[in-house]
Amino acid sequence: MIDLSVHVDGLRLANPFIIASGPPSTNANVIARAFDEGWGGVVCKTIVLDSTKIVNVSPRYARWRVGDEIVGWENIELISDRPIETWEEEFRTLKMRYPGRALIASVMEEYRRHAWHEIVERVQRAGADAIELNLSCPHGLPERRMGSAMGQSPELLREVCGWAREVARVPVWAKMTPNVTNIVDVARAAVEAGCRGISAINTVLSVMGVDLTTLRPEPTVEGYSTSGGYSGRAVKPIALRMAMEIAREMGSRASLSAVGGIESGDDAAEFILLGASTVQVCTGVMIHGYELVKKLERDLRAFMERHAFRSIEDFRGYSLRYFTSHAELVAKKHGAKSGQDTAWSAERFIEQVDRESK
Repeated sequence: MIDLSVHVDGLRLANPFIIASGPPSTNANVIARAFDEGWGGVVCKTIVLDSTKIVNVSPRYARWRVGDEIVGWENIELISDRPIETWEEEFRTLKMRYPGRALIASVMEEYRRHAWHEIVERVQRAGADAIELNLSCPHGLPERRMGSAMGQSPELLREVCGWAREVARVPVWAKMTPNVTNIVDVARAAVEAGCRGISAINTVLSVMGVDLTTLRPEPTVEGYSTSGGYSGRAVKPIALRMAMEIAREMGSRASLSAVGGIESGDDAAEFILLGASTVQVCTGVMIHGYELVKKLERDLRAFMERHAFRSIEDFRGYSLRYFTSHAELVAKKHGAKSGQDTAWSAERFIEQVDRESK
């Protein structure tokens, strides 16, 4: 029998598939729909203490199509504009209806310790099984030192994660922005501050394109636009690379919830092979609907059957061992060609090249 269940940071999920924070998790009705369809968990749309400051514009999406297929999606939508009191009531209702499903609260606040204390305490009192700190939204809020403005600074991120951990009684995950030079630096800071898990990645800051008829950037709001978050299948290679780097650095010190371009069980398998315990899907749900989880499960089971894996842990992180440095790749290639041991060290190879070039 193949077992898709996952045990991570004290949580038990029926499968590794989680709906990521965003439009598919914008209220209790759609979260309930996700649980009814069989998703292992849901991260709600990001909550803030004062929702009156959140004002969305329209249109706020732009799509990149190859033929009839959407491969990239840009989004300038902000976090939830619903009052935290509404979310608290909906959390209590959801936990009564779905006690066995993982309900994860995504939260964001300004650079104020007491605000982070308050929002963490309120969502966990309302029933959140875990908390994901949104330190990574790339648009609309960084000018207020929120979102990626925090996630791009290891020092700031370490401080904010520490504030959340001071009052948290449930697991805390930190969601990483890809819009950094080295994602390992910020992930390490979150773990050192006490976060149990890392979610990666959030969207890639982007400009979708310019309409060559109107000469206006897209999406166009009254003729103007702004850069936004890019997601969808096109970001998967970026997400895989960053997931690999985080997993290699963190090892068993923190769990990894991978996000970015996942639309099939094979996509999910790749991230799990690179160390993820769970995978999150947002744009894929927007394109294919909540029933996508059934296909994800079928695909993942088929992959596991082909390789005789019986559980997620049987292959989680399996492929990390095959990453090395470029210098080591050169040494292995040279060793294979010369019939020598392919583990021949890069240092010895470089020394020989130097000698032969003189």
